[in-house]
Amino acid sequence: MAYKTILTVLSHPAQIAHLDGAAALAASEDAHLDILCLGVDFSQAGYFFPGGTPYGWQEAIATATQDARDLEAQVRTHMGAMHDLRWSCEAAVTQTLGIAALVGLRARFSDLTVLASPYAEGQPAAAQEVLEAALFQGGCPTLILPPDRTPALPPQRVLLAWNQSAEALAATRRALPLLRAARMVEIACIDPRQDGPERSDPGGALAQMLTRHGVAVQIAVLARRQPRISDEINRRAVEIDADMVVMGAYGHSRLREAILGGATRNMLEQARLPVFLAR
Repeated sequence: MAYKTILTVLSHPAQIAHLDGAAALAASEDAHLDILCLGVDFSQAGYFFPGGTPYGWQEAIATATQDARDLEAQVRTHMGAMHDLRWSCEAAVTQTLGIAALVGLRARFSDLTVLASPYAEGQPAAAQEVLEAALFQGGCPTLILPPDRTPALPPQRVLLAWNQSAEALAATRRALPLLRAARMVEIACIDPRQDGPERSDPGGALAQMLTRHGVAVQIAVLARRQPRISDEINRRAVEIDADMVVMGAYGHSRLREAILGGATRNMLEQARLPVFLAR
């Protein structure tokens, strides 16, 4: 398996900076980079004066359309010098409630989505909705790039956060092209349950599976010393000088899957390196 279609979604000029990381990954994978420029209408009918809803919506849609076109023009200028990369760029307009369907459909037919961190300073209001749409509606693995450093892509050292869950295993499988390219992958087992399915050998079966795929892997069983699991993952990632974290993505509940769960959200809020998510 390889990533042959990589999607990235922008809804604000501040996100153009992460295009270089997405382009570098697409070039290393010999993939096509699809760039979707969103113009988002945030208007709500209840805030218009009586009888003014059609006029308000018309103006809001016109503004969102112009925003999308301006963003597309900036992206094309930024990408114009990348002659050794296959890429395409398209502008689209949607209302807030339509983000999930629009982005989810595009992500569904992509191998990987690359996005800027939705919780970084200066990110647009639609950034979190775009991430959730790619993960939950599109079912697409997503690589979140940090705002303050140029990531090493493909990564050379990877921390794989392993808690024996189906989501963590799905993330591992979807990250295989990146794991195979890395020089070292550490399976980090934080306070593994003694009564879990792996019992006295946490990470052992996963290490065997990855080794058979040609991944250079080691296991670290860690005591939890931080108040939150995301704190422990970040601490260990810094300790081993990791270039990327791979982990499962979680929602608050099965009835509200399109809302990131606490552990996933906390991780993205703190992370200073790329985070690969899947479910």
